[in-house]
Amino acid sequence: MKAMILAAGKGTRLLPLTKNLPKCLMPLAGRPLIDWQLSWLKKHGVTECVINLHHLPEQVRAHCGDGAAFGLHLEYSFEPELLGTAGAVKKVADFFNAAPFFVIYGDNFSQWDLGRLETCSEQPDSTASPLAVMAVHWREDVTHSGMVETDGDDRILRYVEKPPAEAVTSHWVNAGFNCLHPKVLDYIPAGEFYDFSYHVFPAMLQAGEALYAAKMDEPIIGIDTLETYKRADEYARTLRARVQ
Repeated sequence: MKAMILAAGKGTRLLPLTKNLPKCLMPLAGRPLIDWQLSWLKKHGVTECVINLHHLPEQVRAHCGDGAAFGLHLEYSFEPELLGTAGAVKKVADFFNAAPFFVIYGDNFSQWDLGRLETCSEQPDSTASPLAVMAVHWREDVTHSGMVETDGDDRILRYVEKPPAEAVTSHWVNAGFNCLHPKVLDYIPAGEFYDFSYHVFPAMLQAGEALYAAKMDEPIIGIDTLETYKRADEYARTLRARVQ
């Protein structure tokens, strides 16, 4: 299994912590965030991973190396100009070959069972074989998230990024962990800024493609403010305490 970690963000809302440190190297319970993620991917069968870089890229390369310390093979994709979540994946399309692959957002912290994304991709309706399976979690306020509306079989019917309060029809939101079929790459133009939430997922749904949701009940924390960083650090400490 292959994967991509989207880690090119500048982390401006986490200043001053990210002034001289990439967001993915910020420590959680004394361990860099990227270490948690790479170990997590390895645990769920990933053998090769590519990481996109932009802010202070050499620090990430120096820390992670070729991936041997994590038991997998690592490659890197440097972006002089940010390409967006989908544009970043399109840039390394050749890396994925013809098999489904994971894409995880590098600032969303969880230790959820990624294997559920693969299990959910085996839907009983063969005429609706999914091109994407998205982890989703329940959130009271969805106005700052990607809202996901599903049917009784968890097939995604609607996806709206940051809906206004009066347009909310669901409290399930995109968790930032996806299992994608290579055909998803056909919906992404090469060499330009493109986003999964604003462009790719809505276009796929409009075209009638099958996208499914895997509903999470484990904690997930999007690390985008100093407050959420503190929460993620506290959660990581509870995880470390469980295995000691």
